[in-house]
Amino acid sequence: MSMFQGRRPRAATLAAVISAALLTPALADVSDYEFQLVESVAKVGDAVVAVRLVDKRTSKPVPDAVIYSTRIDMAPDGMPTMSSAIGSAPSDQPGVYRFKTKLTMEGGWRLSLAAKVQGETGTVEGKLVLQAKP
Repeated sequence: MSMFQGRRPRAATLAAVISAALLTPALADVSDYEFQLVESVAKVGDAVVAVRLVDKRTSKPVPDAVIYSTRIDMAPDGMPTMSSAIGSAPSDQPGVYRFKTKLTMEGGWRLSLAAKVQGETGTVEGKLVLQAKP
């Protein structure tokens, strides 16, 4: 028996494991996605805020995400308890999500979002700041 005969099965196994690792597609992580404001300025009063959910690896929009948590408040101006009601609005662009709200005063508003992306585990979260102007 050769001293290398016992090593061949281990080498073959190692080669198979490396081969499988190289051929298996990499799975995305929730950090591979981000929300982006379509417009960073809105008028005081009734407003529609649009955000884009993007896959940072490809820069492509991500359609069909489930947005399950939204909040808008004036935390950027030191008033996190100054919030406004927010609800979804229709969108005709894939990967763009729109929300109706009332920006009651001029200043910085923070939009906080949480979403599930189809086929991914974990939650995509975003905190975006927009300016309300007269």
